[in-house]
Amino acid sequence: MTIPDTTQTLGPVEAQPGVFVHTRAERNLAVGQWLLLSAPDRERARTEWSMMGVALLRCGALFTAVRLSATLVQAASGTEDVQKIDGFLAEALYGGPVFVDTHIQRYYILVPRSAVDRREWRDQSRQVHAECLEPGCFLGVPDVIATNPSLGRSRWCVPMDGPGHLCSPEAVSQLVAYGLHRLVEATAGE
Repeated sequence: MTIPDTTQTLGPVEAQPGVFVHTRAERNLAVGQWLLLSAPDRERARTEWSMMGVALLRCGALFTAVRLSATLVQAASGTEDVQKIDGFLAEALYGGPVFVDTHIQRYYILVPRSAVDRREWRDQSRQVHAECLEPGCFLGVPDVIATNPSLGRSRWCVPMDGPGHLCSPEAVSQLVAYGLHRLVEATAGE
């Protein structure tokens, strides 16, 4: 899988007349408010984020998620180093949002709700390592500020850049196909 080199095109943004620069804190606030639109009870979700670091949000209206096994992600990235995996995911998914539940070793990639209708998610053989969550499923989403790999059970590997900024379903499908290919190669080599 060829990952585009974005290091030459991305850099610090300098404020210029007529250009708005938003801080990470401002983006986190906007993202948090947007995510809370999927909570059955927003106040309860805010409390869950502050008390437990994770809130239950419903998939299907604003977004859904593709759940990947850590085995698949490690195969695709070629490493078990969490910082290298985070960097790989950021590049492979063009900065789209990803979080991990370190307790159950699952990665969750936020995608548009329409991704669930894609043909590849009906392939039962893939569902051991990759599954698109159906509308109505509840998902434990970490607080938007949870990004430290050494703290908490769940954290953002690639934080959301802004409200509604989701991963491309095509990029997720390519990542899954590449990871499955690498798993088959590893099994064949044993």
